[in-house]
Amino acid sequence: AGEGRPGVAATLRALNGALGRPGALWVKESGARNLRHRDFLAPRAALSAVFPGGQVPLEAVSAVLSLRGPAVLPLRGCQDTPAGLAVQVRRPEAFQRLLGPLLGPDPPAAGAREGPVVLHCPALRGPAALRPRHLRPVLLADHLAQLLRAQGVGVRLVPALAQDGSPDVLRQLCIDWPSGSGGSSLPEAVSALKAALGRAPCATAFEQGPGTAALPEGVIGKVHLKSFVEQQRLVGYDPNLDVLLVTEEMLISLAELQQAVKQCLVSDPVAWPTSHFPDGSCCSIVHVVNCEEEFQQQRLDLLWRILDPGAHTALQKHLVCGPVKVTNPSSPIGADQYFQLRKHQMYEASVMKYGELAQDEAWREVIDTLTAAAIRFEMLSTAHRSQITLDLEKSSISTKGTKSGAFVMYNCARLATLFNSFQRAVEQGTYPPLPPVSELNFTSLREEGEWLLLFNYLLPFPEVLQQAAQLPTPSKGIRITANTEAVCKFLIQLSMDFSSYYNRVHVLGEPFPHLFDQMFARLQLLGAVRDVFHSALATLHLPPLSQI
Repeated sequence: AGEGRPGVAATLRALNGALGRPGALWVKESGARNLRHRDFLAPRAALSAVFPGGQVPLEAVSAVLSLRGPAVLPLRGCQDTPAGLAVQVRRPEAFQRLLGPLLGPDPPAAGAREGPVVLHCPALRGPAALRPRHLRPVLLADHLAQLLRAQGVGVRLVPALAQDGSPDVLRQLCIDWPSGSGGSSLPEAVSALKAALGRAPCATAFEQGPGTAALPEGVIGKVHLKSFVEQQRLVGYDPNLDVLLVTEEMLISLAELQQAVKQCLVSDPVAWPTSHFPDGSCCSIVHVVNCEEEFQQQRLDLLWRILDPGAHTALQKHLVCGPVKVTNPSSPIGADQYFQLRKHQMYEASVMKYGELAQDEAWREVIDTLTAAAIRFEMLSTAHRSQITLDLEKSSISTKGTKSGAFVMYNCARLATLFNSFQRAVEQGTYPPLPPVSELNFTSLREEGEWLLLFNYLLPFPEVLQQAAQLPTPSKGIRITANTEAVCKFLIQLSMDFSSYYNRVHVLGEPFPHLFDQMFARLQLLGAVRDVFHSALATLHLPPLSQI
């Protein structure tokens, strides 16, 4: 593997270690203006807090300059400036190491992998007619599943959709959700939960028969949730939880979750010992819910803890989505109508940009993909706890706006067009083929935008994916916060900086041999940018476009 792939976190750790201080003194620069002078900075205020008078000892500066390591960027120059201690990277060497065959997310380190995860999305148990507010947790769970799998984590999605077909809008949005009947063991699991209802503390099973009071339809027992919460000293639950009337439908939901936990462990390629997990847990369960479903899901969470006490039920987490507010609806709008409206707006926007479109299958697929991208970015580029406002009349759909999924897809397609043009030119004999990386001269990459693309996107990309997939254990309560908006924001910013560079720089120049070095180095860089686009879009289940 050669020297290995440099990373931001490893370089920052090495820089902090060189100053002999455990605290995080150094920051990575990202703005174009500062990157003209430095790549990392230990700010003056931070230095003054740990060194007398803010004066860094000479031996510490020497230690910074002598830093080496497989995951540490090659450094040159360490200057004491008014802003603080500034360090620059040896850029040609950084290009060489980052654009080689190691580009892309490194495989998770052995032993560092998390155990399997069950993602439960109650919105798919609800009414057949999904609404936009139901789409948000479904899209979020779908994205999170892809992020976790990219880190080598086994994932099961619950509930399975009916075998007679999932809602069309899920297919149109490229949501890959499992379907099935739940298997032959589901009735057996429900029976076991019914038996547990008769034995469990804080629970009472009802028997229907002559002389018993009439019960609401489907009710088979009740549980005293408030008493259980108080006895177990649980925190984070709604104080209004009290008595829950238990229905068979609730037990079916719990039985599905139980089966998913078992299947997760069986299908996971690593046999995880119980001791690997805190409190003997063997599988994480995350309920991805919108705020309107949160109360009901807390009730089911507690019911499961009561009927099936164990480490897996004790470590349930709730990832709660904020409200989805729809403005200007003439009447309540379904998710399928929302998709069709955005599709029509995307078609109109594309006609304005490109003129009348050919009514062929290829263009229909492009419009469908652009619509799916627009909706995914509309739903996922905001922090999951925040409210989203969908204005149905004032379209957020645009091929020009820099904040949209369509803009990201447009720039991904520009890269495809660039490489198609280069390949045709090679076939026609205009240019020679792209040489191996080891033969490229990266000293020719001196344009500001080239370093921005490498340093702000190619370098931190694996860490962006890793951080977006983290499901931190709540310090208190049952709610967790995840960085589910990170990938969308990353792609939007990458698209803006790539577009600025591509509009400014003519990559495929005149076919003169003395210009080939720079052209080949740029193509290698942009090929890596294309790979990052594709990998990031894969976590959103969006296929890259080859034309637009």
